[in-house]
Amino acid sequence: MVSPEYASSTEVEVEQWRNGAVGKSRDVVAEEVPVALEYNGISHAVMMASPADLEDFALGFSLTEGILQDRSELFDCEIVTAVDGIQVQMQIATERFVALKEKRRNLTGRTGCGLCGAETLQQAVRKPAPVVSDARFSAAGIYAAMAEMQQQQHLQKVTGATHAAAWLQADGKIALVREDVGRHNALDKLIGALSQENPRRDFSSGAVLITSRASYEMVQKAASMGCGFIVAVSAPTALAIRLAEQANVTLLGFVRQPGHVVYAHPQRLLP
Repeated sequence: MVSPEYASSTEVEVEQWRNGAVGKSRDVVAEEVPVALEYNGISHAVMMASPADLEDFALGFSLTEGILQDRSELFDCEIVTAVDGIQVQMQIATERFVALKEKRRNLTGRTGCGLCGAETLQQAVRKPAPVVSDARFSAAGIYAAMAEMQQQQHLQKVTGATHAAAWLQADGKIALVREDVGRHNALDKLIGALSQENPRRDFSSGAVLITSRASYEMVQKAASMGCGFIVAVSAPTALAIRLAEQANVTLLGFVRQPGHVVYAHPQRLLP
């Protein structure tokens, strides 16, 4: 059987209601596909994700989950499509694979929740080391960057169903945007893509922009990479705020020109 190729969106016929009138039309909707992440032949997690940039996703997930400590520990990554979904088959360093097996975590069916699949409270709420970051951004610069990110959300424009994560450089420019039906997946894709591009990237020099709420795991993922500045369109959770305070991360929410709310470490925000 020939393996299918998965597109990130598809057209469907819909019944559209407008001002009491009903008509037939075509709509573009986002695809989501089960993606199995395998390490050295062992399936570790199955995620629902947009079927694009999956090598970035696999690397980003591996780094932010602590499965890998460095890009160099990923030796090979192969995308295998099947009728029921996609397998991302990774070969990683033996030392990291042994450590992964010792965690004894079962994440199958995980939907992005940082607590799903953990066997203990210690595993569930992981606290990254405090971030050391000199990144500074002005409110005006952040508003401009959020507008620029929106312009680069190509899948969102046609489907209205995806999240995005963007990397804001120290010079105030958006360097990269990644999209996915899952907000955590979008962030993992961004981190993976940045790490592919530069395995020695200094994540403390810029900021992560996200089109979602700032949940605990979004803060944890960014902080684990050394990023000290997170900008979210929507609200954070109380646990995310506490983690940002502990991890020395500047956390902004409700960032919609001409306003925003600073929830943690305002010292990095310029006048």
